[in-house]
Amino acid sequence: MHMGGVYNGEGGRCHRADVPCPLAVRVELEEPAQHTYTLDTHKIFTHTLNSASITATQSLYSHRHYSNLMVMEILLVRQETSNEPVTVKLVSSFTPQSKDIIFESRPDYRGGHIQGHTTTAEYPGGSCPTVHIIWTPIPLTLTLPPEHSQARWGFILVVAGTLNSAEASFDEGLNLMATGSLRPSHEKAWQELWLQSKVEVTGSESLCKALIGCMFYLLSAFPSIHNTSSSFGGVSPGGLSNGGEGQDYWGHVFWDQDIWMYPGIALFYPKLARAVLEYRVGTIDGAKDNAQKQGYKGLKFPWESAVSGREVCPEDIYGQQEIHINGDVTLAFQHYLYLSEDLSMFREGRGSEVIYGVADYWVSRVTWNPEDQTYHLLVMPPDEYYYNVNNSVYTNSVAKLLQFAVELAELLQHPAPKEWQAVAKYIKIPFDQEHQYHPEYDGYIKHPVKQADTVLLGYPLGLPMSPEVRRNDLDAYEPVTDPHGPAMTWGMFAIGWLELGEAEKAQLLLEKCFKNIQGPFQQVWSESSDGSGTVNFLTGMGGFLQAVLFGYTGFRIQKDCLAFSPLLPKDVSELCVRGVNYLGSQMDWLLRKGEVCIILREQAGSAGNTKPCNLQVVLKASGTKIPLTPQPVTFPREPGYVSKLTSTASCWPF
Repeated sequence: MHMGGVYNGEGGRCHRADVPCPLAVRVELEEPAQHTYTLDTHKIFTHTLNSASITATQSLYSHRHYSNLMVMEILLVRQETSNEPVTVKLVSSFTPQSKDIIFESRPDYRGGHIQGHTTTAEYPGGSCPTVHIIWTPIPLTLTLPPEHSQARWGFILVVAGTLNSAEASFDEGLNLMATGSLRPSHEKAWQELWLQSKVEVTGSESLCKALIGCMFYLLSAFPSIHNTSSSFGGVSPGGLSNGGEGQDYWGHVFWDQDIWMYPGIALFYPKLARAVLEYRVGTIDGAKDNAQKQGYKGLKFPWESAVSGREVCPEDIYGQQEIHINGDVTLAFQHYLYLSEDLSMFREGRGSEVIYGVADYWVSRVTWNPEDQTYHLLVMPPDEYYYNVNNSVYTNSVAKLLQFAVELAELLQHPAPKEWQAVAKYIKIPFDQEHQYHPEYDGYIKHPVKQADTVLLGYPLGLPMSPEVRRNDLDAYEPVTDPHGPAMTWGMFAIGWLELGEAEKAQLLLEKCFKNIQGPFQQVWSESSDGSGTVNFLTGMGGFLQAVLFGYTGFRIQKDCLAFSPLLPKDVSELCVRGVNYLGSQMDWLLRKGEVCIILREQAGSAGNTKPCNLQVVLKASGTKIPLTPQPVTFPREPGYVSKLTSTASCWPF
């Protein structure tokens, strides 16, 4: 198993440290049995063994509320009346050893206890994380007495970075077990999460299942909403379950977190969104070191990040050139501010240091070209088939978020260097006037493309362009995009066609994503459609979820509003999106073919110091303003936006 924020190895050898698991137990019966496996949306994995005389059920789960607590429960149920005891074997594969962590035995604390530290720090002079594991002893057998028809046993383990934390968590686990509250408290925490978000469609069962699966696995990768700071080390493409040495990108954090996974979570959970930003804030020192080593000012966030923020990519070219990561991080901070107006994240939370540091980096990195009177960048674009290219259109466009640094400086009354505005205004955005489309970079001529790149200009970057140019970009890149490329790509094409009103074409592209959904449980995503690459690929799930959340709804997070432009394909009759969190208020949306219904919830969990605002819907075509209330508000399906209620808002005829 792995523990959040615990890596072993220096630089490019840095990977998630393997942690031995005392609950690595296999249940065996004395007679032949039928085996079934289930995973429910309360994150409980169950292995059931059915024989003629007994049903044995082994359940495993990581507690949703107490995130460093893991539980195994075994239930034995007699199948026939008998005066004989029934015994099952518990075969353990646990050994208190790891190739990544040097462990030593400690005095037992109400159970087994080992302590260790990783063998190699992430960087020279860095610290090696400490790991404590405490667990309840596992017997070799369990016996159901003849006078009992069933019996249940529970076992727990705790993993923590300090002895005090480990002992306190273990005590809590034992208390929960003693009062019968262990599983109920876990299920309650999941129910609480699901009450705050729901994305369901009517008309396509496969789409509905895929959406639930995506949200389930993404939420599983984020911390408890009650303690977002506990060991949260960001989200890697394969989640916490993957990332050992040489496996699934070594468990590193990429732009995948900020661009692909974050938006679908931030729309519902401001606390979890803030946790992502706080992870980046925690890597400021490393980002500063990266910039200095490259010879630039400010902050250079690593292409591959672990704990310190220093570059841990095994291949230098990516860390040196795939610098769009800086803009990707900025976009996540911008969306958070626009969704929450939580300035505490930028003041006390040091978010402003991130934005200003990135701005300084862009200014020091660009070069002025006197021929075309624009700023240039030599980079690797998101399309990693190419490097040393001039003016990646995506990278340069995301660098224009320098404008957000200017905006934030004004909000916080911080003097903004004039160079921020100048680079934002004059950085080159490649555009082919003859063919009216955006080349991926200077000199690009319809070469094969690995993944979504230029199509991201419209969404999520929101680069202004005409419908004709948006269409031309989609038409230009769809036929040259690698059909076996990463899973998140086709959702972005789908969003583009939905913007242009072509729902059926969008749906055909979105359906390509289903090739990446594999077994078991038919909801596990692979990175590539042939089943290869990272498993379970959260990046692909995030892109797919956005295609519905921001495609079907047309949601766009803007400075003063949450814009919408709903459009459903013919095989989807309704889309229900519950728990959209905007400016401290939660909204439930129901989209149908001809109308939209919004209900404002009575109370919402706000972020930071923000308090819920009175909100209104403004319909663009008519200019009609509709105050939002806890009573359902229904209006014809057309583009509009949600904003703060103005004093001149007219009453909507209920």
